[in-house]
Amino acid sequence: MRSTASPFEKGGLRGIKGDLTLANPPQPWQNHPPMLPERSTREVQVGPVRMGGHNPITVQSMCATRTQDLVGTLRQIRILEAAGADLIRIAIDSKKDVEALQELRQQTDAALVVDLQESYRLVEDLAPLVQKIRYNPGHLHHHEKEKTVSDKVAWIVERAVKHNCAIRIGVNCGSLDPRWQERYPGDDIEAMVASAAEHCEILDRLGFSNYLVSLKDSDPQKVIAGNKRFAELRPDVPLHLGVTEAGLPPEGIIKTRIAFEQLLSQGIGDTLRVSLTVPFDDKGEEIRVARQIIQDVKDGRFRSVPDLSGLNIISCPSCSRVENEKFVELAMAVKEMAQYAKEYDVTIAVMGCRVNGPGETDDADLGLWCAPNFVNLKKGEESLGQYSYDDILPRLKSELDVVIQSKSH
Repeated sequence: MRSTASPFEKGGLRGIKGDLTLANPPQPWQNHPPMLPERSTREVQVGPVRMGGHNPITVQSMCATRTQDLVGTLRQIRILEAAGADLIRIAIDSKKDVEALQELRQQTDAALVVDLQESYRLVEDLAPLVQKIRYNPGHLHHHEKEKTVSDKVAWIVERAVKHNCAIRIGVNCGSLDPRWQERYPGDDIEAMVASAAEHCEILDRLGFSNYLVSLKDSDPQKVIAGNKRFAELRPDVPLHLGVTEAGLPPEGIIKTRIAFEQLLSQGIGDTLRVSLTVPFDDKGEEIRVARQIIQDVKDGRFRSVPDLSGLNIISCPSCSRVENEKFVELAMAVKEMAQYAKEYDVTIAVMGCRVNGPGETDDADLGLWCAPNFVNLKKGEESLGQYSYDDILPRLKSELDVVIQSKSH
């Protein structure tokens, strides 16, 4: 029985208020014949939501707040529901997060997806609360190494079957299983596809078919190449499309649109996630952008693919792992500060947490990953130290000047 001290009852969040109106849709552009062909994937059931097969392409997003912030997270759910999200993802990294999700589940009937992060054993308590479970093969590799990958996946599947949950195998270039990186050195795309294929085979052997796959990167060209290659290999498996850490609008929208237009027009993609770095109350913009892209491809309206040379700011969309909400403000400040370098082929990555931060900044010229009270600065894979949120921007600028100078020679 729930405690009478529930934050929901204290905060009166049953009647969340606020302007949830979304921005006006973009103007139409170059017209082509309609290009949203039939897809060949099988159907997957995610609670009340059907995806894959001949079902409409579904759209989802992820709560940006800390899961234990019950008031803030419920507001995120309400915002995403109002924007028309088919699925809402929540990150779980601890028992306290599970307890928070138990509270949230009593306040919403939304179809929920849980992101297991590095704590796959929490699925025991999570499966009864959600409609879909996402695990990352790269994260799974690092835990309980005395057990085989197949045994760990089987343990997840057993709980998913018991509670009628779907599964997403979520592979990211920035957090690949080291086994596949070693087998395909320098070829992240091949390693990503091979990792996804391996886990599909494991689920197939277990007789579990209610699953889908995602293959993501912050580079839209890698997303296109990886998903095309996987679709050729396993045309039956539904695909979840996304460009990770796409960044701030409008650049983040452009990167995402490039990947989605290329893939959807070839019949690849059954569900979409747009990842933008936006203020928490604007999270519904991700849903609006995704639906606009789907409609534009369906109607044959495409943007000309822009030249992505020059300054590239990568930033993650924020989620419950972010330990300081100033991360979004910092990403915006970095973008503004760095405009003087827009003509140079420089990538700056701004990550909001310790999970994605260390690895997914390695390929950037300069990388920031944010802790609760400081920001880690990197140059490629090299650590340049930790700085306060107030001091990081001038320090970053001095390093950016050095990078520009090196690229000018």
